[in-house]
Amino acid sequence: MTVKIGILALQGAAREHRQPLQHLGVSTVDVLDPRDLDGIDALVLPGGENTTLGKLLEKYRLLEPIADAGRRGLPLFGTCAGMILMAKHVNKSQQPRLGLMDIRVERNAFGRQQHSFEADLPVPALGARPFHAIFICAPYIEEAGDGVTPLLRHEGKILLARQGYFLAAAFHPELTDDARLHDYFLCEVAR
Repeated sequence: MTVKIGILALQGAAREHRQPLQHLGVSTVDVLDPRDLDGIDALVLPGGENTTLGKLLEKYRLLEPIADAGRRGLPLFGTCAGMILMAKHVNKSQQPRLGLMDIRVERNAFGRQQHSFEADLPVPALGARPFHAIFICAPYIEEAGDGVTPLLRHEGKILLARQGYFLAAAFHPELTDDARLHDYFLCEVAR
């Protein structure tokens, strides 16, 4: 049986997520409509502009169907803006979001676009080799609930975390040639 991963494709880095997932041998489908959620085994929420993504989720009537699917156990992987969409709490924001993951997020936590950066960071869950993380207008997790497991901390900030079937990264793994985080999602979170 072929694993089918949906990628929210309303705005943001959908194409960039498609490449590592297909390289890992799974099929992908762009999610643009609630019907696109039928038959998927997991969903990726890519980076992009978080306020725009929230509004588009409402406009295309995807906000509640995705939130319902997540509550019923659909594995979700959110990167950057996707992490913000998954958070129950976002500082100084009332933007539309899924509110599934018990985290409090600070948006643009490292500054605006000109403060974007890259760093090789240790992620023990991915093995001994550091992961090259790309941060663009990146958030971070300020607080995590009891059921949340931080997988990466840097300078006291949580940058990668898991809660059951949910995985959230403050950075953009899809912009690297390293598919280990996508593989971790498929093998450990979405199994």
